[in-house]
Amino acid sequence: MNFRKASIAVIFLTASSTAFYAQDTRQDTIKKEKKIEGVVIQGSSNKKTETAVLGEQKKAIIQKQAVSAEEISRKGISNVEQGLTKVTGITTVEGRGLFVRGLEERYNYLLINGLGSPSNNPFQKIIALKQFPTDVVGKLNIYKTFNSNLYGDFAGATFDIETLTIDKPFSKIEFSVGVNTLSTFRDNFKVAEGADGMNGYLGLNSRDRRLPGEIRNSRPNNYRFSANESLNSFKDSWNVDNVKALPNTSIGFTTAQKVKMGSGNLGILFSLNQGTKFEYKEGANNQFRSQGKDSFIDNMNFLNRKQYNYETESSALLGLGYKNKGTVVNLNAIYLQNTNNIIEDNFGYKDNLVQNKKSGFFRTNQLDVSRFLDLQLTASQKITDRHQVKAGASYVINNYSQPDRKIIDGNRTDPKTGAILPENMIQMRYGGNNLIRQYLDVDSRFYGSAFAEYQLSLGEKGDRKDYPIQIAVGYNGFSDFRKTSYRFLFGRTSNPSLAPFVVNIDTPQDTFDTSIRNGDLFYQEGSDVSQFFSSFYQIINGGYANVNFKPTDSWDVLLGARYENDMTLIRYSDQGAAKKNNLEKNKDFFLPSLAIKKALNNKHNLRFAFSKTVTRPILIETMPIKYISPDNVNIVGNQNIKNSENYNFDLKWEYYPSTKEMFAVNLFAKRIDNAIERSLTASADATGSTITFFNAKKAELYGVELEGILSLNRISETLKNFTLGANATIMHSNVERSQEQLNMEQPTWFKNTGETLHKRGLQGAAPYTINADLKYEIKNRNNLAQTFSLVYNVSGSKIYATGGTGTDNYYEKPFHQVDFVYQGQLTKNWNVKFAVQNILDSKYRILLGEDKSYLPLRVEDGSNVLTDYYRGVTFNLTVGYTF
Repeated sequence: MNFRKASIAVIFLTASSTAFYAQDTRQDTIKKEKKIEGVVIQGSSNKKTETAVLGEQKKAIIQKQAVSAEEISRKGISNVEQGLTKVTGITTVEGRGLFVRGLEERYNYLLINGLGSPSNNPFQKIIALKQFPTDVVGKLNIYKTFNSNLYGDFAGATFDIETLTIDKPFSKIEFSVGVNTLSTFRDNFKVAEGADGMNGYLGLNSRDRRLPGEIRNSRPNNYRFSANESLNSFKDSWNVDNVKALPNTSIGFTTAQKVKMGSGNLGILFSLNQGTKFEYKEGANNQFRSQGKDSFIDNMNFLNRKQYNYETESSALLGLGYKNKGTVVNLNAIYLQNTNNIIEDNFGYKDNLVQNKKSGFFRTNQLDVSRFLDLQLTASQKITDRHQVKAGASYVINNYSQPDRKIIDGNRTDPKTGAILPENMIQMRYGGNNLIRQYLDVDSRFYGSAFAEYQLSLGEKGDRKDYPIQIAVGYNGFSDFRKTSYRFLFGRTSNPSLAPFVVNIDTPQDTFDTSIRNGDLFYQEGSDVSQFFSSFYQIINGGYANVNFKPTDSWDVLLGARYENDMTLIRYSDQGAAKKNNLEKNKDFFLPSLAIKKALNNKHNLRFAFSKTVTRPILIETMPIKYISPDNVNIVGNQNIKNSENYNFDLKWEYYPSTKEMFAVNLFAKRIDNAIERSLTASADATGSTITFFNAKKAELYGVELEGILSLNRISETLKNFTLGANATIMHSNVERSQEQLNMEQPTWFKNTGETLHKRGLQGAAPYTINADLKYEIKNRNNLAQTFSLVYNVSGSKIYATGGTGTDNYYEKPFHQVDFVYQGQLTKNWNVKFAVQNILDSKYRILLGEDKSYLPLRVEDGSNVLTDYYRGVTFNLTVGYTF
């Protein structure tokens, strides 16, 4: 796949922040019939409305929630990630995806039109859903109880993105502009040289940052670049540009057309989207360490971080759909591209070098690039009223890279006087780790997903709409083959006696070039010849059967059984080893499921569900690499990590007082054997810290979910235009540590004192989550709607990473977010949307716990902050024209 051509093809694509919602709100999809003395009266309702989605949720046998296209528009939702946070128990966490019922993203799974989808980022379990614009989404389905036709990788939820179905031809163009109080119009906003030009806008600047040709197709051999090669083989620069941060913008075009074809209709959907975003963050970037028995906990790192992000997002979708009375065929091509140009400056000290508190400095110049192409074909055929078959297949190309991640390490003191140098000036010298270029590539060799299902209906309908017995047997599975390359180049010197020198950190390239010509600097590869390359192969094959038995109109029983085979092979090398290790994992899982729904009457449902499922780790958690960062906080994968096995229980009561209202109480419990957890502890080599991953022996959690949608005219007729929606999850968890975790978390002196570790909850599990929104809607004389919504979201303090050797755990603190959204249909063709996001401008914080540390804290400035920053308030205006 030539991604350069693909990138050019999306020159007018809009970002995932684009807010476009082209759904026909007229009643024309669900046919309802009522016979009155031989006369048939036909009506219809739109499947995309909030009312229709609520009705579908009420009818479903499994616990399935959805966000409708209408709700997406009303709440100003511009991407799939935002949409899912409006569902009970779901929150988004900075840079780490979606949490469901307080469980980390690793416990979720993603489907797109029912087909499996890999992650395009090794640091996340599923695609960063903010990259997926909602202008082509018909509905977001959320399965919070398991059924056998879903993949067994389930504990939090399975998300299924249904692309837009075409009810009425339309075309729409939309433009959005946003201003952030912290970032927009900031002077001296730093970007990699040339990144804010057209190549950067289209994501093409990554081609200039590829591994140099001299070593690109060869194994590491400590290759030393000649002076000419050091000058000419690197197409990008160490320089950065200082620009004024412009408003965030996005532009998008979508058209949907329907044509008659034989006895059916052919629908065509085409969407292009492109956008940019400037984001500035500033705050602490600290690390802590234990000094041992009868001592204290102090700082390993004490840093202030300034981070500049210039992000572009592109998407394209081409959909073809044919439908007649019994046949449905859909062909989709989805392309997502994300680039994030990051300049990160750190001021202070690391590795406990306290003498650098006022003068230490290092910079990272990084580009993250992900490209995702998903080709899908799905079809269903109704053979008779009792028989139906459906099948689908997809082929995915997904690549992620951090090309030429450049690191400069220096000092802000004058080498002659010792005084602090002027801004942007640093003292440095060649050698050591003062100049590093890193190249990380995680490339897809092959990803394919498929499903096939046969459905049979038995018995007689009688006066009911459905047959009393429905049987389904089927298959779904995927193959995911990836390769990882991680290589390092260092700036070396032939003149170790060269005196320190002062350079402008924003424009060091000319100084480096002069040093290369003088023979004082050259580049040399320093990759480990045994560990630079690894491969990951995974094949999942699943067969299932389920029986849906409806003995009466009030009872609905779904019994399922799934067999899943997980074949995984990881090829890697230990440091210095001559041969690769082949780590084979082959496991069979039998995954039963049971769901029972009892309709107490036409307004009350009682539900029970039980299932066994598995959880597979995020790629970085099992990749056999050591991901190195300049602050010496490294991520080390654990290739020996096991899949979790989960036992899930749910008991739910639902009440639907009207077609637009509902109340629900859901009691749930889970036992997770071999639960996967993140830990943060001092590195074994006594420098820096390590983030790594272990299996706990088991985790138990239980909680309650509360949900309500209320029309406020029940309180007063003057409030008839108001609707209040709110949901909350309250949960408790407890972990039994594995021996590996005990070895890591337990202070060494416990062996002599007999002390034991404090009890703790599951890493990533929040004790509560709350989502709420208040809607006010009016219509003018032309029946054009104006909607005002106030939306709130928060989750409780949760363990970001477990501590070790005497420290408490690290806690991600609550982040309170309040958004305001106005959505107005000005005329038949023009619509406008105005949103204010993060009104409270809360601070994001991760803190080292104090209450359960085994030693007193003696930290810089009395601060136990691991990291913190503000995001600013964002004002966004979107204007759309439909024709």
